Amino acid sequence: KMKLIECVPNFSEGKNKKTIDEISESIRETPGCSLVDVDGEESTNRTVFTFVGDPDSVVQGAFNAAKVAFNRIDMAKHKGGEHPRFGALDVCPFIPVKNTTMEDCIDCANKLAGMLAQQLDVPVYLYGFAAREEKRKILSNIRSGEYEGLEEKLKSDQWVPDYGPAKFVPSWGTTAVGARKFLIAYNVNLIATKEQAHKIALNIRESGRGPEKRGRLKSVQGIGWYLEKENLAQVSTNVMDIDITKLHQVYTEVCADAKALHLPVVGSQIIGLVPLSVMLDAADFFMEEEGLFILNEESKIRLVVDRMGLSSITPFLPQQRIIEFELQLEIIRTLPLILYFPTFWDYCTCFPIFLEITGAALCTMTGLLTYGKKQWETLESVMRDNIPIVHRCMTELIPLVDKDSKAFDVFMAAMKLPKQTDEDKERRQKAMQEGILEAIDIPLKVLTTCNGAWPAVVEIATHGNINCLSDIQVGAKCLETGVWGAYQNVVINLPQVQDETLRQKITSDAQTEMNKAKQCCQQVLSIAEKRRQ
Repeated sequence: KMKLIECVPNFSEGKNKKTIDEISESIRETPGCSLVDVDGEESTNRTVFTFVGDPDSVVQGAFNAAKVAFNRIDMAKHKGGEHPRFGALDVCPFIPVKNTTMEDCIDCANKLAGMLAQQLDVPVYLYGFAAREEKRKILSNIRSGEYEGLEEKLKSDQWVPDYGPAKFVPSWGTTAVGARKFLIAYNVNLIATKEQAHKIALNIRESGRGPEKRGRLKSVQGIGWYLEKENLAQVSTNVMDIDITKLHQVYTEVCADAKALHLPVVGSQIIGLVPLSVMLDAADFFMEEEGLFILNEESKIRLVVDRMGLSSITPFLPQQRIIEFELQLEIIRTLPLILYFPTFWDYCTCFPIFLEITGAALCTMTGLLTYGKKQWETLESVMRDNIPIVHRCMTELIPLVDKDSKAFDVFMAAMKLPKQTDEDKERRQKAMQEGILEAIDIPLKVLTTCNGAWPAVVEIATHGNINCLSDIQVGAKCLETGVWGAYQNVVINLPQVQDETLRQKITSDAQTEMNKAKQCCQQVLSIAEKRRQ
C-alpha cells in the first residue's frame, strides 16, 4: 500500500524569489517527494510550501528545505510581516493523508526535530499531537513572544527545547515541528482596515477576546491583517477541524459581521490544499440556500469558487488545489466501471458493489434524461427530489469498493498470529473475531446503502422518461443482484462469528435487506411493464 504524508513547512521569507525557488527545488529534488503548492506573500514575509510523499521521504524533503533556509535566511535581519513568527523554518507540521496514522506523523516530527538539532545545532520544539507537554500542543503558546522574545524565553526552565540546545541562534531562531490533523488556512478579503478585519476575527475565532468572551466558531483560529500589495485587509483563519466547523461557515460568518459594519467582502483565499469533501459541503450549502440542482462535481466546485470568490487574489485551479485531484486519485463522475485496480484479484469480491454502482448510475441517468426536458417540465420537482438520492447512493458505494477489498485482510492477518501459549491463542482468537466482523460489516453497509435508494428508483420508474424504461429495468436488476451478492458475502462469513446472539441478529438484518431488495426490484419492473403497455 502506498503511504502518503503531507508536510507543510512555513518559512520566514516571502520576498526573496531566489530563496523561495531554492527551497522549492530542494523539495522537488528529494526522491519520493512531490511539491504540490508554494504560496508566498510579501506582506506577511512568509511562504508556505506543501508537499507529499512516503514518511521517510517527507522527513528528508523537509530537512533538505531547512538546510537551504539555514544558509539563506537570516532572522537577525528579518523584517516581520503581519504573521507571527520565531524562526527561519517557523513551523513544520506533518499530516496523515493515505494509509498513514497520526503515530506515523509523530514519528516523522521526532525524526526531523532530531536531524535539525544534530546537524544544524538549533533548538526545536514539538507541538500538536507530537507535543510532550500539554501547554506545547497549541502552537501559539510556543510562539508567544515571537522571535524578539526568544532569547529570554530560551533561558526559562519552562521552555527548554524538546531537541537541540537551549541557546539563542540569532540567524535561525527556533522551529516548531509537529503532527496535526488536516488544517485549512483560509482568508476572507475585505475592503477595510487591519483593525476592522481583526475585530471580525475576534468575533468568530474560538478564543474570541478571552475566557470571558469566546468567539462563535469552534476549532477556528483567527487574526486580522492588511496586505499592502493587494491593498486589502483579510480575516485570516486556520480551520483546525473541518468536521466541527465547515469552511463555508467561516465565510458566511465573516460576511455577516462585515455587513453589520458596512464593509464589502471581495472574495476569499485558500492557502495550500483543500479536501474535495470541503468543496462539496460548501456546494451543498449554496445549493440548498439558493434552491439549485447540480449533480456534477466539476460544476459544484465551480459554484463554490464563484460564490466564495476563491480566485480573487490568485486563480483557484481545482486540479492543483484539491488534494484528491492533485494526488491523481480517481474521481468517478459517470458510469463508474473503470476503477484503478492494484491487482485484479484483490477486487473480485467487490463485483456486487460494481453492479450496484452500475445500477445506481443507470437510474440516475434515467432521471437526468427526464429532468430539464420540455415535454416533462411538470416532473422537474419530482426529478429534483429523487435524482440526488440515487446519485448519492452511487457516490457512497464507490469508496466501499476499496474498503471491501481490504476488509478480509484483517481476518487473514489475525489467523497468522502466533498460537504457542494460551495467551497467544486468546489474543489470536480475539483478533480473528474482530477481523471477521469487519469483513461482514462492509457488505452489510453495502446492503443498507443500496436499499436506501429504492424509494427514489420507484419514483423515477413511475415518472421518468418513457424512452428509458429498459435502462431503469436494467438498473433495478443490477441493484438487486448487487444486494444479493453482498448478502452472500455476509452469509459465507457468519459461521466464523462465535457470539450466537450477534450471529442471529446479523442473519436477520441481512435477510430483511435481501427481501426488501427483491420486493422493490419487482415493483420497479412491474411499473415499467405497465407503462410500456
